[in-house]
Amino acid sequence: MNTAPALAGYTAMVGVVAPRVMLRAGWPHRAPALAVAVWHALAVSFSIGVALTAYNLAMPTEHLHAGLVGLLHSCGLDVGASRPDPGVADRLAVGVPAAIAIAPAASFAFHVARARRARTEHRETLDLVGRHSARLSATVLPYAIPAAYCLPGRRPRVVVSDAAVRELTPQQLDAVLEHEQAHIAGRHHLVLAATEAFHSVFRRLPLARHAQEQTALLLEMIADDRALRRHSDEVLATAMYEMAAARAPKGAFAAGGHTVLVRLQRVLGPRKAPHPALWGSVAALAVAVPLLPLLVACPPGLG
Repeated sequence: MNTAPALAGYTAMVGVVAPRVMLRAGWPHRAPALAVAVWHALAVSFSIGVALTAYNLAMPTEHLHAGLVGLLHSCGLDVGASRPDPGVADRLAVGVPAAIAIAPAASFAFHVARARRARTEHRETLDLVGRHSARLSATVLPYAIPAAYCLPGRRPRVVVSDAAVRELTPQQLDAVLEHEQAHIAGRHHLVLAATEAFHSVFRRLPLARHAQEQTALLLEMIADDRALRRHSDEVLATAMYEMAAARAPKGAFAAGGHTVLVRLQRVLGPRKAPHPALWGSVAALAVAVPLLPLLVACPPGLG
C-alpha cells in the first residue's frame, strides 16, 4: 500500500492548518515555553512528513503508475527504459528524503555560525568603545537612548547603554538585566536559530513563517516571566516602555524592540496559568506530533 497521499495530506494539514489553529489559541501567551515546544514539534513533524512522502513517491512498486519514477514515465518522460528502472527508483527513494532531512540541519549550522561571527565582531567593537561594570556584570555602552541587549553563546555578554543606567531606577535596571540573563541561560539563540533554519528551507510555508515570528516573541515572554519572579509588573513594564525604541545588533536579544506592545499588554493584563489538564494535554501533543507521520506511513496492523 502506497501511503504517499495520506502523508501528503498530513503534511499539508501541519504546514497550513496547524499554524492557524496555534495563532487563534489563547493559551500560548500564558505558557510561552510550552508554545515554543509545540511550534518546534510541528516543524519536526512537517519535515519528517515531507521526507516520508518523498520516500513513498520514489519507492519502487510493481505498478507503472505508482511511485515517482512511474509517474514520470506515465507522463511521457523518458527515464531510460520502457518500465521504471529499479536502480533509479532506489536512489531516489534514499536520496530525496536524505536531502530533505539534511537541508534543515545544514541550514541550522549555517545560521548558528553566521550569528556567532556577527557576535564575535560586535564583541570586538564593544571592547573598544564600552566599559565593563562589575556592579552590573555588564558592558556599559555610550548611547543616547535607554537600551539593553545580550550577546549569547560561549562568551555571553549583557550590554546596557549609559542612558539606561542614568534614566532607569535600580529596580527597573535590575529587571532588564534579569531579562537578558534569561536569554543567555535558556540558550535562546539556538532555539531561534532552529526556526530560522526551518524558515530558510521552507520559506513560503505558513508554518515556517509563523514559527519563526512566534518563537521570537515567545522567547521574549519567557525572559519577561523570569524577570517577573523578582520584580513587579509595573517595574518591568515601565522599563520596557523606556526602551521600546531601542534596537539590538544582529545575533543579539533586546529587551525593547517591536514586540514591546504585545508584551506590555501581557505583563500589565491579567495573567492566568493554563489549567493543568490543558498543560498536560498540550505537552503530550508536543511529544506525539513528531511521531504521527510514522504512524501514517506505517499504520498499526498493516504489513
